[in-house]
Amino acid sequence: MAGILEGKVALITGAGSGIGRATSRIFAREGAKLVLADVVEEGVVQTHAMIGDTGGVSIFLKADVSKPGDVESAVAKAVEKYGRIDCAFNNAGIEGQSGLTHECTEENWNRVIAINLTGVWLCMKAEIAQMLKQGGGGAIVNTSSGAGLIGVSGMPAYVAAKHGVAGLTRAAAIEYGRHNIRVNAVCPGPIRTPMMERLLGNRPEAEQRFARGGPLKRLGEAEEIGEAVAWLCSDHASYVTGLPMPVDGGFLAQ
Repeated sequence: MAGILEGKVALITGAGSGIGRATSRIFAREGAKLVLADVVEEGVVQTHAMIGDTGGVSIFLKADVSKPGDVESAVAKAVEKYGRIDCAFNNAGIEGQSGLTHECTEENWNRVIAINLTGVWLCMKAEIAQMLKQGGGGAIVNTSSGAGLIGVSGMPAYVAAKHGVAGLTRAAAIEYGRHNIRVNAVCPGPIRTPMMERLLGNRPEAEQRFARGGPLKRLGEAEEIGEAVAWLCSDHASYVTGLPMPVDGGFLAQ
């Protein structure tokens, strides 16, 4: 039975770990041909190897999404290898340093915004331009966050960037819907990833307290985000666009 992304060409940023790696493996399972990008080369090489071990098709490159040239190279590599780009998951991101708004340094602010917001915009610019060149059609999913829909204390740059991603997603969906290019975002809640481990300090008791705060009483898994992204990029979601979709175990329903 063909997968829901059979034959589609997909670019995934932040593919070297966490949600990006899990999503890459799911896309491969569902039949997509992949271009994997990450600023940490070792991680993206490992993801590429995992996909190859299960019979998937992928190529990889080291890329910093805050650099326009790296982003353009990733899209160009997809076209060079596969002839087109059908969908993209703009997922690369960092949490930055914690601290209240008045404690946030300009350096931290600029770095988080550059990667988490400007990086998404640069990816969308290149991806949409290529999709239009192909005659239109395509699906883009950006990684926002639950912190892109509500306020969170102690992460001002991260919260601002993720709110920006949600807004940028809505704006692009309106602009390119007539070209049959759908643009959505996933807004993960507390997901078991290396980023979450850093935030919780590898303390099991902190994880348990955090998990108890949600209706499902657990952290989410990276694969649960990946399944949502795969659906949004597939033809099964053909009438869904402009949606920053919480995948958060019900945290925002409270």
